[in-house]
Amino acid sequence: MSRYPDAVVIGAGIVGAACAEALARDGMQVLVLDESFAGSGTTAAGMGHLVVMDDTPPQLALTAYSARLWASLAPELPRNVEHEPCGTLWVAEDEEQLGAVHEKKRVYAAHGVAAEVLSPAQVSAAEPHLRPGLAGALRVPGDGVIYPPNGARALMQRAIEHGAELREGVRVDAIGAREVVAGSERVSCDCVINAAGAHAPRLTPGIPIVPRKGHLVITDRYPGFCRHQLVELGYLASAHTMTTESVAFNVQPRATGQLLIGSSRELVGWDSSINRAIVRRMLDRALDFMPTLSVTSAIRTWTGFRPATPDKLPLIGAWEDTPGLWIAAGHEGLGITTSLGTGQLIADLIAGREPAIDAAPFAPSRILAGASAH
Repeated sequence: MSRYPDAVVIGAGIVGAACAEALARDGMQVLVLDESFAGSGTTAAGMGHLVVMDDTPPQLALTAYSARLWASLAPELPRNVEHEPCGTLWVAEDEEQLGAVHEKKRVYAAHGVAAEVLSPAQVSAAEPHLRPGLAGALRVPGDGVIYPPNGARALMQRAIEHGAELREGVRVDAIGAREVVAGSERVSCDCVINAAGAHAPRLTPGIPIVPRKGHLVITDRYPGFCRHQLVELGYLASAHTMTTESVAFNVQPRATGQLLIGSSRELVGWDSSINRAIVRRMLDRALDFMPTLSVTSAIRTWTGFRPATPDKLPLIGAWEDTPGLWIAAGHEGLGITTSLGTGQLIADLIAGREPAIDAAPFAPSRILAGASAH
């Protein structure tokens, strides 16, 4: 194991891989440690959407910035990343939600994100399997999907090509001031990046990240059944309100011709068991929007744990209580989308450069300041 790297990244999920790639591209000697293997954990369990979200201005800034980075990188991605620029349809059920669609388009336009409002007839033409009677939709053509495990491995390979070292099957036991302890090894370095996702609090006590379980269902192959990523307008309320459990309509076409059906969220600690009642609710919600899903065959259901924070924003920046420690965790369900933006922010902050977007809303110091205030 390298003993004196410039940076040690803990976690080889897609966020850790993006951090490693950005730092290695800067010329730093980077060591990446993962308890399992690259692209495992939350990354392997996710939907893989690359989607601009506007729940809050900081979230919009980070997702739009990351979407631009993904668009630039897309031509260089290997085929097994399965990048599909399918776009997203945000579906409105009634006139009230259609008003929200028009407001969403206005906000996106102000941030340079292309979008168009579709009439009911245009929605039916774009996605014939959606039920009739919907009020309209917002199409965001720049959104897309990838296969997350291979996305993480592709970023890690790019980091390795820039000189990074990856060590899999290494459990980190502790983080100290500019050092990492892994079993009998003590690795000194200039900086440590905790990118361990929902497990980040084990290594940095005080990080307010909790595991939020989600279920996904994947079908057999039905090429052309669904052309866009489909999301109901109510998804934001489901995804970004910390209720005990919630479901929302979200169907995604895969490059394989399969359909990925979501989504659910539960606060149940680390219980990974299948909750059949919530899966039923999730599928019923999907059938409400796409009745002909009833003719498809589901072949697998699984769960994963999203790393959720109280204010729904990730922690990206220095952890001031520990010299040399940086945090890149807490992305909840947007880690795939925001991985590239997170990696670049971390690299810019460590190098002392001015980031492309304001990094202050993501600073971990906001958590420490809040704790001190209380």
